[in-house]
Amino acid sequence: MPTQETPATPATPEPSAPSAPSDATAQQLTDVVTRLRRALRTSIRTEYPWEALPMAQIELMQALSDRSPARVGDLAARQRLSTSTVSGLIGQLMTAGLVVRGTHADDRRVAVVELTEAGRRQLADWQAAHQRRIGAALERLEVPEQEVVAAALPALAKLVEYLFAGSGLGAEGGDEG
Repeated sequence: MPTQETPATPATPEPSAPSAPSDATAQQLTDVVTRLRRALRTSIRTEYPWEALPMAQIELMQALSDRSPARVGDLAARQRLSTSTVSGLIGQLMTAGLVVRGTHADDRRVAVVELTEAGRRQLADWQAAHQRRIGAALERLEVPEQEVVAAALPALAKLVEYLFAGSGLGAEGGDEG
């Protein structure tokens, strides 16, 4: 007697695993971020020709704005620079009147650095100028493109956290282009 075959039940589709970003996406993001940093540096110097602070000094001032006062060694670790490089940058910023060296509140043997009021103003002006430049460029995008950029910001912020975590730094480390 022939056996009757039962019809096979259709296979339930497996939920698709999220696809890994392609090397092309990583390369494109690298290219865009590099070009964005260059455009910001160029535009700020076009708008403010007097602006002569190198990015290393700006990044150090941003680090001090986030956490101040700070020890030179701590700044060097956060910025992933040698202590001698950070000391040199601090010397330049002190000469410009943008930072001041003092002593730690709990241990007077420990030297710390913090922004002066002039340094805070200079950094605020620099950040405001970048915000204006980026805002003006964003306004030139079509509304759907503006929305895509805005929607990408939380993911980009998380990407920054992952990059810092992978480098052994916390999210406070940094580069702000």
